[in-house]
Amino acid sequence: MKNSLIFTPVSLEDITPLIQIENNCHSHPWSEKTFKSCIGGRYFGEKLNDTSNKSMSIIGFYIGEFVIDEATLMDICVDPTEQGKGLGKKLLTQFIESAKAKGAVKIWLEVRAKNITAQMLYMNAGFIETGRRTGYYPSANGFGYEDAIVMCLTLSLIHI
Repeated sequence: MKNSLIFTPVSLEDITPLIQIENNCHSHPWSEKTFKSCIGGRYFGEKLNDTSNKSMSIIGFYIGEFVIDEATLMDICVDPTEQGKGLGKKLLTQFIESAKAKGAVKIWLEVRAKNITAQMLYMNAGFIETGRRTGYYPSANGFGYEDAIVMCLTLSLIHI
């Protein structure tokens, strides 16, 4: 499977399969309108394609935002049938490399406080917790809210 994985840019034509993955991964998924607003302009994203079959299926994606010298990871998903294979790490690494290529010196993200798996992925990539947004996310069970953990990765320091 390793040699059959390729990254390609996200486009408007990808919205339907991206929404399917999004809906399978999140209790409160992005809407089609949100996806459309996060393609192009200051936003960048790539999908991870499995080319081992003729349909070249999308098995994961990320969406990022780049402003001045900072990037924000807006969304990252791996199809639940493909999770546990290190693909989230591949997507995150690709996002970080893309952000670096754009000139980012810091990368920001928010993650649900209860999403320990994602937090470990981010910490292992060098992200550190910088704050919390109390009651930021609607709870996955529909009752109440949960905190968002704000994390940051410093890519390089500016030397003058």
